[in-house]
Amino acid sequence: MKTFIFALITASALMLQPSVRAEPSAPDAAPSAAQTQREKPSLVSRLKTIWMETGIYGFTVTEPRYAADPVVVDSETYHKEVELSHKPGVFPYGVGQAVMVAVCLVLIYLAIIKGFEPLLLLPIGFGGLLANIPNAGITAAPVMKMVVDAATGVCTPVMLEPGGFLYYIFDMGVSTGVFPLLIFMGVGAMTDFGPLIANPKTALLGGAAQFGIFCALLGALVLNDYVPGLYFSIKDAASIGIIGGADGPTAIWLTTKLSPDLLGAIAVAAYSYMALVPIIQPPIMKLCTTEADRKIVMKQLRPVKRIEKVVFPLIVTLLCALLLPSASPLVGALMLGNLARECGVVERLSDTMANSLINIVTILLGLAVGSKLASDKFLTPETLGIIVLGLFAFAIGTATGVLMAKLMNVFLKEKINPLIGSAGVSAVPMAARVSNKVGLESDSSNFLLMHAMGPNVSGVIGSAVAAGVLYRLCSVL
Repeated sequence: MKTFIFALITASALMLQPSVRAEPSAPDAAPSAAQTQREKPSLVSRLKTIWMETGIYGFTVTEPRYAADPVVVDSETYHKEVELSHKPGVFPYGVGQAVMVAVCLVLIYLAIIKGFEPLLLLPIGFGGLLANIPNAGITAAPVMKMVVDAATGVCTPVMLEPGGFLYYIFDMGVSTGVFPLLIFMGVGAMTDFGPLIANPKTALLGGAAQFGIFCALLGALVLNDYVPGLYFSIKDAASIGIIGGADGPTAIWLTTKLSPDLLGAIAVAAYSYMALVPIIQPPIMKLCTTEADRKIVMKQLRPVKRIEKVVFPLIVTLLCALLLPSASPLVGALMLGNLARECGVVERLSDTMANSLINIVTILLGLAVGSKLASDKFLTPETLGIIVLGLFAFAIGTATGVLMAKLMNVFLKEKINPLIGSAGVSAVPMAARVSNKVGLESDSSNFLLMHAMGPNVSGVIGSAVAAGVLYRLCSVL
């Protein structure tokens, strides 16, 4: 108790201790009485400073305190509170932060209580929570000073103030595109392409389900003409459209390259719709099929030899390299993980990719994406447009996969149950499970899970290819 009282008295004395602020004077002049007089800040001003550092006060400000991009200052004296120009959001900045804290708590609730994509919604929600804490600077960019070497004239940046840790996580793994590629590597190590190899024609269903991507892209451009104050560039539209592929890492990879300012909204929309597959898809599937369609029984798949599984990732990688090199990073990472799984000689590597590596990267990726849930970037009319267009893309992709299966049945002797076409969106393996569940509702003996895995895994490849095409087309515009 005595120690606590002594520490309290010491802290109070330090708080009340006057500070010195020297004024510039002529080199030969003697210091005046005014210069030697010490400034004595009052206790009220000290308390006011402490109050302005609290989160309660931070929720009342109208301008951000920290810069989102690296700041370069020219003199030794600088202020952390850099003059910022930012796009106004729906709410004043501090109020927007409070709203985003509530939004992030909802994401955490959906992850924990409802089980909606918890592996990513939980770190995304918590990352957004950290990013919107006032005066914390968790996502702040570093403050730099350029120092010129008098001898060589070379400018060297010197860090005056480091950035927040979420800034560095995002800069290291998301801005460079490394995290999505590592996620794809882990997905490949967990994926069995056997159902696709056994029934290659189901790859057409995975390709058809990507149609929603391009419909959403066109829809975003159309909205520019009909919604006042809303504008999506072609790069924004491509990033929004990729939500229709229902592949979170692919959406993040493409968005960071084309429209990084939209990353928070697009990532949340992509993973939210992936989590809502059991709710969104069944009504669309039933609307596009008849009871007779849903009762179609498919023959058991043939066994797939090991050599086929080993050769498959090599062939896909080479074809991608020859026909669409821009998609090689995503497809190559996916196939590397799958080759490690199927070759049987690197079990330790395969196990690391499928477990430790993907778990670590998932945590960092979620936090990095959450760091972009800043109020001035998320609470905008564009975000509402992204959510609506993402749902539209997802619904169109589901419907076109089912309709493609019905079209194929016109020419095939061995009919395909159209329900498996909905699994062409690459929400692995949830979309395949939904196809199986809806099929069992019509015929309790008709198990479609393994058949649905064919278009499901082909959808993963299809979304990666679509992302490569969009990246190549939009990067030259």
